[in-house]
Amino acid sequence: MQLSVQDSDTLIALLKLRFDRNTNRHKDVDWSKVEAKLKSNPEKLWSLNEMERTGGEPDVIGYDKETNEYLFCDCATETPKGRRSICYDREALDSRKEFKPENTAIDMANEMGIEILDESQYRALQKLGKFDMKTSSWIKTPDNIRKLGGAIFADYRYDTVFIYHNGASSYYAARAFRGMLKF
Repeated sequence: MQLSVQDSDTLIALLKLRFDRNTNRHKDVDWSKVEAKLKSNPEKLWSLNEMERTGGEPDVIGYDKETNEYLFCDCATETPKGRRSICYDREALDSRKEFKPENTAIDMANEMGIEILDESQYRALQKLGKFDMKTSSWIKTPDNIRKLGGAIFADYRYDTVFIYHNGASSYYAARAFRGMLKF
């Protein structure tokens, strides 16, 4: 999928504004290089727009020298509003007999072209600010936990990152997921 030229320009301007306002998230990252890479990757711009459209407020949180990739992550203070009330994955959704949510974290992330954060990425994000102080976010669940029907989520309370478990089919109005896009 691809954005129109006007929508691409609007999104890039918004991302630059957020980049400039949050320099603590991306020390030593040059915006002109990020912008050049954005303009040469229209499919990634579409994914960033989906992150923005669903309330993620994506921002650059790093640069991987080995892969020559910039790391964009959802940096909304609370878990993205447009992704809430979802269970963990398709298997969990299909297992519900009634009161099924509309979607799943894994399906949404795949549709958006992003990756759901894992525990170490979530903990690294929390070093850049305080996120999920009133909400929680599904995070990538290890296979051994998922095979037993569980899934994990995280939040930030009492100046501490907490990792919890829940049945993968559960869903809550204050739980979504945070995603990352690398390119």
